Amino acid sequence: MSRLLMVVLVVIGIVAVVVGIIYLVEPVHSLPSFFPGYAAHKNIHHHNRGYAAIGVGVILLIVAALVGRSRRHAY
Repeated sequence: MSRLLMVVLVVIGIVAVVVGIIYLVEPVHSLPSFFPGYAAHKNIHHHNRGYAAIGVGVILLIVAALVGRSRRHAY
């Protein structure tokens, strides 16, 4: 069960980091329309959302590493 949790946390963490990078690199009008904060004709970036998504992704990856480490020492 903990291995499944570790894999899910890693996948979600990587996706969050990628989404954060997209928020930092792309202007608002170039974001996919399903992203929160999409605006058709604005030429700004969502830096706060990008930093937050990267932070959440890094935290999830750290938690996944801790789950994997505790699983190794559990027996």
